[in-house]
Amino acid sequence: MEQEAREKICSCLSHCSGGNTLFGLALGRNLYVGSLAAWSLNPIFSVVSVLFPRILSISLTSPLSLLLDLLPPGVCNLLNPAAIYANNEISLADVEIYGFDYDYTLAQYSNLLHSMIFNTARDILIEQFKYPEKLGKYDYIPGFAIRGLHYDVQKSLLMKIDAFHYVQLGTAYRGLKPVPDEEVIELYGGTQHIPLYQMSDFYGKGPSLKQFMDIFSLPEMTLLSSVIDYFINHGIEFDQVHLYKDISVSEKCQLPHNSRHIRAVSSAKKLFLITNSPFSFVDKGMKHMVGKNWRDLFDMVIVQADKPNFFTDRRKPFRKLDDKGSLQWDKINQLEKGKIYKEGNLFDFLRLTGWRGSKVLYFGDHLYSDLADLMLRHGWRTGAIVPELETEIRIINTEQYMHSLTWQQALTGLLERMQMYQDAESKQVLLEWMKERQEIRSLTKNLFNPQFGSIFRTFHNPTYFSRRLVRFSDIYMASISCLLNYDVNFTFYPRRTPLQHEAPLWMDQLCTGCMKTPFLEEMVHIR
Repeated sequence: MEQEAREKICSCLSHCSGGNTLFGLALGRNLYVGSLAAWSLNPIFSVVSVLFPRILSISLTSPLSLLLDLLPPGVCNLLNPAAIYANNEISLADVEIYGFDYDYTLAQYSNLLHSMIFNTARDILIEQFKYPEKLGKYDYIPGFAIRGLHYDVQKSLLMKIDAFHYVQLGTAYRGLKPVPDEEVIELYGGTQHIPLYQMSDFYGKGPSLKQFMDIFSLPEMTLLSSVIDYFINHGIEFDQVHLYKDISVSEKCQLPHNSRHIRAVSSAKKLFLITNSPFSFVDKGMKHMVGKNWRDLFDMVIVQADKPNFFTDRRKPFRKLDDKGSLQWDKINQLEKGKIYKEGNLFDFLRLTGWRGSKVLYFGDHLYSDLADLMLRHGWRTGAIVPELETEIRIINTEQYMHSLTWQQALTGLLERMQMYQDAESKQVLLEWMKERQEIRSLTKNLFNPQFGSIFRTFHNPTYFSRRLVRFSDIYMASISCLLNYDVNFTFYPRRTPLQHEAPLWMDQLCTGCMKTPFLEEMVHIR
């Protein structure tokens, strides 16, 4: 049987040249040729037959048809952008209290907000910090930056770093222009690796590197890159530290004003709000989204909390505000429903409410300021709001993405297994496959963002952002409204994903369609 299959593949994929039988494998747009005489008795032949078992029935002139045959049915529309994804098992039946951040958690903002922040901060630089007036010609560039990037203040480099502290080559920018890979490696002493002591600390700030984790930081990164671009183009020397601090200050001089309607989570649970925003801002936004009686939804409202210090600093007491937002002087011995409190600290909050441990689930968009301390120091359950998730899932669900991923996985498996063959023809095939793999990786990156790719992955590793998302959140979702798709007693189960020593058992086969996922077609309809 094996010999018969081998002969059929040979007849389909071979041609004669100088007495040597050669076979070709269509990958992407190329036809790769190698010596069958050298490989027919080697594991590479079984690799080909495993990765491409249906190749006999497909024309080599139609790689798209080959891809469609390799993909399991229904796989291109399997992920639901409105779903909630679990890093850790959690049952909502065990949750008695829900807590929320405000900005980008309860309140989502229009696309015009980032342009407004960019323009206001740019004008502050010009008018108050006396930066060149010609900077006024720069406008906000939607989609230039992504969340989770690192900025090396001393080197003026904006870049994406993976979970192992390696810079993803091709994603380092100085100003608005990419920095060549060779220069990046030279800047870091002949390596892509950033040492631990230079990396951002627990809250995303290191001695020379700052990680941009806030969604509001998108216009900050764009303004920073625009100013550097102007200085470089005009040959103007500048102090990197002063520039970074000036832009950080200018960005903090304004607050967002536009918000769009969201639906509040309603159940028999207790609800509270802890936000860094001032009461006047929150009050206007909540009245717009929910109505004038929005405070009736919450058992507790705390504004200007100064997170993450709220979670670690015991020194600030709570202050009560009246209905107009004015401070009251009386000592706080209890936290009352319908009242507004300012500042305070988590330790007094726990003492006054008794809301401790895993019966509390808190939602926020900032992994460091909102979630890290609550999960690691206080044992609360946490939910991350990641608005970018919706767009990324829609891209993942496209045929173009699945085709690219399938070829990439297939090529990676072939490269790994073929590298033991060192004859000239084999080496040439390896080089061609490596080139093809790199082209596919770049193509896949560009589907998400031409400059920096996905916020969740480098070419294959998780990003620094993604690793923190897994560490600091039990569940994550694109919007708080995703909760409306689930029962209040629903249990979220994380999927078992293979460790690297488990992956060869099924991952390569799954990604190339050779091992069907049980009930995959039925799973497509689960939302």
